[in-house]
Amino acid sequence: MSITHDMIEKIIPLSDRVLLRPVEADKVTASGIILPDSANKERPSLYEVISCGPGKTDKNGVEIKIDLRKWDRVISGQYSGDDVKVGDTTYKIVAYEYILAKIS
Repeated sequence: MSITHDMIEKIIPLSDRVLLRPVEADKVTASGIILPDSANKERPSLYEVISCGPGKTDKNGVEIKIDLRKWDRVISGQYSGDDVKVGDTTYKIVAYEYILAKIS
């Protein structure tokens, strides 16, 4: 069975995992300089949150909630998590701890 685009909205990550969709990086700077694709290869990547797991419990029994909502934009390391390919889009499932920042 393969995953289709209408099914991606029904995927609910477990524990402290987050399902992310990549957001295209700007290819032209504000001053008009065109950036080649190779310029963004080693940088952290920008993503939109599609869904989040419920969180997890630490070793002391304290519940750790995920402070993200659907459509939040986040920055995550390029090589963290696992890829899920649906059509031409590669989604990423990462642990909450690998999300570097939330963009407000």
